[in-house]
Amino acid sequence: MEHILGQEWEIVPAGGATGEAFYASYKDQRLFLKRNSSPFLAVLSAEGIVPKLVWTRRLENGDVITAQQWLPGRELKPYEMDQEIVARLLRKIHRSEPMLGMLSRIEKLPLEPISIFQSVIEGLDEEVLLLPVVKKILSFIMEESSNVYSEEKVVCHGDVNHNNWLLTEDNQLYLIDWDGAMIADPAIDLGMLLYWYIPKENWNSWLEMYGKKLTPHLELRMKWYVALQTLSSIQWYKNKERYQEMNKWVKFLAEIL
Repeated sequence: MEHILGQEWEIVPAGGATGEAFYASYKDQRLFLKRNSSPFLAVLSAEGIVPKLVWTRRLENGDVITAQQWLPGRELKPYEMDQEIVARLLRKIHRSEPMLGMLSRIEKLPLEPISIFQSVIEGLDEEVLLLPVVKKILSFIMEESSNVYSEEKVVCHGDVNHNNWLLTEDNQLYLIDWDGAMIADPAIDLGMLLYWYIPKENWNSWLEMYGKKLTPHLELRMKWYVALQTLSSIQWYKNKERYQEMNKWVKFLAEIL
């Protein structure tokens, strides 16, 4: 990264699973650098969903480096996910025509329930499939698979946990880390957020802030997608041999039923 910015810049890894992100600073300039970000980043920046995109540079080897504003701020706390500012930003994302158009142009086809189901199930090993609670949830998923279709397709983030919400010092909220973006049923994002963070008795009021009513069909779709997401998490933690976290998700799966 030094040869792009110059030796005077201090560059440190930003952490994360890929090791492709860095913080850079020089005097009063601060940037967040990432290698091979999605071309979707430009429209996210223009829509004010992520911190402003400053520049994009293509390297000789074909890699693309993006630089965004590095803003002082913090992740949201779990208890802050019930705030109206969160509901409003997610509504803005789900209703954004420029974002939907851009994702469509980069060959993202809308995901239907059956394709999401197949990709999750194919990733489960026999040990996970034999867990009693997994057998029960799979029965539910298969029984309801023909009932969860929705015409509504929007840009979904796919991982709306509190760690991905950045609140800046001037109270601007952003949703970051868009590597898993998809065009799909908004119930994917809504279910994850409500099940993880909002007591069920408050779902109606949270959805009111978002701009949607809690219908039986939306509730079914949210449960269906959360069940699949939880199965995926169980397998992911098992693969990493992080059994304590895996068991936490197994317990969560039982609570969904």
